Amino acid sequence: MRLGIHYRTAVAFGAVVAVILCVFYAYLSSTLEKHAFQRTEADLHKEAFVARTMLEKEVLAPSEGGGPDSLANEIGRLLHSRVTVIDLEGNVLGDSELDGERLLQVENHLYRPEVQEALRRDTGESERFSTTLRKHMLYVAARFHNPGMEGVVRLAMPLSDVALVSQRLRQVLAGALALVFLATIAMSFVVSAFVSRPLKEMSSVARSIATGDFSRYPSVTSRDEVGDLSNALRHMSDQVRLRLQEVVSSRSRLEAVLLSMFDGVMVVDASGTILLMNETLRSLLGVVGDPAGRKPLEVVRNADIQEVVDTTLRHAGGVEARELTLVVPVERTLLVHATPVVQEGKSEGAVLVFHDISELRRLEKVRQDFVANISHELRTPVCSIKGYAETLLDGALDDREHARDFLNIIHSDSERLARLIDDILDISRIESGGLRMEPKPCSLGEILRRAVSALEKPAGEKRIRLTVDVPANLPAVIADQNRIDQVLSNLLDNALKYTESGGTVTVTARQHDGHVRVDVTDTGVGILEKDLTRVFERFYRVAGQQSSERAGTGLGLSIVKHIVQAHGGQVSAQSVYGRGSTFSFTLPTAGR
Repeated sequence: MRLGIHYRTAVAFGAVVAVILCVFYAYLSSTLEKHAFQRTEADLHKEAFVARTMLEKEVLAPSEGGGPDSLANEIGRLLHSRVTVIDLEGNVLGDSELDGERLLQVENHLYRPEVQEALRRDTGESERFSTTLRKHMLYVAARFHNPGMEGVVRLAMPLSDVALVSQRLRQVLAGALALVFLATIAMSFVVSAFVSRPLKEMSSVARSIATGDFSRYPSVTSRDEVGDLSNALRHMSDQVRLRLQEVVSSRSRLEAVLLSMFDGVMVVDASGTILLMNETLRSLLGVVGDPAGRKPLEVVRNADIQEVVDTTLRHAGGVEARELTLVVPVERTLLVHATPVVQEGKSEGAVLVFHDISELRRLEKVRQDFVANISHELRTPVCSIKGYAETLLDGALDDREHARDFLNIIHSDSERLARLIDDILDISRIESGGLRMEPKPCSLGEILRRAVSALEKPAGEKRIRLTVDVPANLPAVIADQNRIDQVLSNLLDNALKYTESGGTVTVTARQHDGHVRVDVTDTGVGILEKDLTRVFERFYRVAGQQSSERAGTGLGLSIVKHIVQAHGGQVSAQSVYGRGSTFSFTLPTAGR
């Protein structure tokens, strides 16, 4: 909860007063308690002298009393204290609170501290626990002298009576201080309200200025610091209004320019400090917050951008164009055109326009990679066909023993060339959206068993055990059977290629979270971790696994990925080098 200065001043003043009153209360409480004890002690001494006088008088006039016990009772009644009469041997002769058998059973009091002191100095006192009355008591004793009888008269008062008096005094003191505290708080509220009133008014005026209302002025005119603050606020209001009008006018013009541009724009002053950066450029460069007032290198950790700015400001002539590559927040390629702002032959800054050409460069790189890869893939079978054809034309055709081998090689390379062309056409159709699929509910178990059955012969030739594990209750999936056949054919063909003789290839299918997951697991050579993330790229082949018997187009896994993703599924690969690999894909179930 927000507290105003009025309340905070009153609370602070009240806290100070409370601390002072608490200290004052602690001091007075201790002083009053001590004074009450001293007063009680003095009264008890006076009463002891009175009792001694009465005893001496009784001894001189025994006809007026009925013995020491009766006299002790009478004195106790008159003085409102416990009175004990003790002879010089310590025997208790009378006690105002004990009678009969109880008096006779009282132990000897000769060695009581107050009695010993009274015997030595005529008077004595002590504070201790009474074993007779089971209370903490204050004792005052006085020795009385008489020819007929000598002894000690002792008066006692419970210390609880002294504490009760002290408690009543503290209650009165606490009540008085509480009234003083409440009165002080009330006065502090009144005074703080009077003092804070002009501050509240100026605070309200300042809030109005912050919202753009410059029509209000503070009414405080006192000749003190508050009045000076009021005058400063009036002057500030006028200056802010003028500056704001200038800023709004300039900002409107600049925003009109920036909002009309689709590309990123940055404006710097003559020192290279950023004045403006539109939202498009902030998004491109990943800039958070307003970069105005900082150097480009402080905002974007790219030395090339700073160099473009410095070069443009330094030469101040013509347009500086440069292509930049950014790594963060994401890798981008930007084309920058920087134009200096020159007034009266002096550079006043520069305007930089950023064009995002990342997609253009990516497509260009894809085209270059595709041309390089397809050239490499076509060169091998074409050169082989050309070489063997030339050999046959040069006379090997008459050598029927070798001519047939040459023709088989030409036929094999022709088929490889045809497969490559088919794969390229499939990739092209898939990426361009021209691949037509007819997904419908179908039994994935039948597709798996059919694909495995088609490769049992080549698996048997390599003595590779090929198995399929499909549960009977596996749900139907939504898929184009021909395309899923193509996916399984590629995965199984790769598994057989990279599995040595005597190994196993296992195909399993399981339902999981609205999909059916198919795993093709082999015990082949495996794939290194650094290659595993790239196996689904076009034309990518694992180093060291490109022998002639394992030759392929390098497009099979890429086709697998695109076909599965077109069905709404995902592909993944796991492998332990030297122990085997598992390629997986998912398809949505028919009931999903």
